[in-house]
Amino acid sequence: MPGDLARPFEVFVNGIAQREGSDFHVEGSALVFERALKREGQLGFVRWASNFLGIAGTYRQNDSVDVVYESGGRRVVASGLPLESL
Repeated sequence: MPGDLARPFEVFVNGIAQREGSDFHVEGSALVFERALKREGQLGFVRWASNFLGIAGTYRQNDSVDVVYESGGRRVVASGLPLESL
């Protein structure tokens, strides 16, 4: 989480609001989600070529976590926070 983050804050996964307690909880300076979140890695040449040629699309899980909070009297958005596995 951002270093200047203070409560209250809002959390979004793929643009959908999340609720503390049911969707995630806070452990130290980390948000821990109840479900597994993943970010799509780089595409290999064969997969990239098949996408480029329209043979196949990519449908891998590619989650994005954003946090909205107030800092210095302004609303700030920390977008695309890094994902770590426990």
